[in-house]
Amino acid sequence: MKQEKQSVECLIQRCILYFEQNSFTKGRIDHFKSLWKKGIVSYMIERSVRHYDASVGEQYLRTQIGNIVEASQKDIIRSINVLNDIQKTGIISKRYCNPCKLVLSGQIGQLMEEHCLHLEALRRHKKTIRHHRLNLYRLLVFLESKQIFDVKEIKEEHIIIFVTTLTNNNISIASYLRVFFKYLFENHILANDLSEVLKHYQWKRKEKLPSAYTSHEVLQIESSIKREDSAGRRNYAMLLLATRLGLRASDIANMTFNNINWGCNKITLIQSKTSKEIDLPLLADVGEAIIDYLKYGRKKSILAHIFLYTRAPYAPLTGDAVSASISHLIEVSGVDTSERRHGAHSMRHSLASRFLENSEPIPVISEALGHQKTSSTMFYLRIDIESLRKCALDVPFVSEQFYEQKGGFYEC
Repeated sequence: MKQEKQSVECLIQRCILYFEQNSFTKGRIDHFKSLWKKGIVSYMIERSVRHYDASVGEQYLRTQIGNIVEASQKDIIRSINVLNDIQKTGIISKRYCNPCKLVLSGQIGQLMEEHCLHLEALRRHKKTIRHHRLNLYRLLVFLESKQIFDVKEIKEEHIIIFVTTLTNNNISIASYLRVFFKYLFENHILANDLSEVLKHYQWKRKEKLPSAYTSHEVLQIESSIKREDSAGRRNYAMLLLATRLGLRASDIANMTFNNINWGCNKITLIQSKTSKEIDLPLLADVGEAIIDYLKYGRKKSILAHIFLYTRAPYAPLTGDAVSASISHLIEVSGVDTSERRHGAHSMRHSLASRFLENSEPIPVISEALGHQKTSSTMFYLRIDIESLRKCALDVPFVSEQFYEQKGGFYEC
């Protein structure tokens, strides 16, 4: 929708209509009306501004907000943002995030900026360039911490230390740095090709055990949820989908009414990660939890998605929101989570652990979890401690003569 100047009264009426259509409470709508009347409307009347656009809202906020935004001023900013949203797109965004600006300063930073422009000229994807910029910014911060402000002062050891002290995604970061230093060498900015330092760099990912919880711990997590309000009913239903059926957070978030066949007691959905269709039984307690949420917890909405936010506008939950909710439930349940992950995926691991304890065949587990290949399911074998114990071999007896050979045994 093209943004154009129009009366602020017209925009406010459109906002109110949107609020009412998306089930905002009367109190919340009245609060916004008050903010607009005392704020932007009065501001425009005093200055004889006839039409509203985003620049008018920005000028108004400059008169109200200082360098530090106080908690009481956040709603003032929100009141202007919703006007801008309605004018620009006709839809009000749920939240507003100020992206962190990665400032590449100094001589080294300038060269990094030129490198990013070079990547744009090569028609690299914006997302790729953004990843380059992020990791070059990290390198810049590291170099500045070492008091290195000239690119010619960068030594091989600086690059090696920077990469080896990182904890995540080292292979990708090394590739970004190789491209940058190759650019500097080919443009005769550096006499030595420092990209060769990382040419044969290899980073071995440490093996990690899947985080799993015992059946008793899972039961404790489920029973700790208070189901007196809409959030509790929703979270309980989502948790059961993770603990009893092993669904991923993204699949729980994407679940619609069409995915549930109440007559056949079956859930059928296309997994977001694998795009593979999966059929799961609609267990009695899972079905009852969903019905309880739909009858007494879910806000009125024409949306097909089952799980919605509990605050207006009642949009469908995202996978991250589902994962965060389940993680919080585990944290406050009283279960010890030390040295274990406690997100939605840990409940999936826990279900796999139950299957292994019951000696279910790998193909059966693979089908239940919706894996494309049984090799993915083999990942869980490392948490089946009892089966691993059965594979252990007895340590053969070693005679004393072995230790005495060639004078290798001495009495104290």
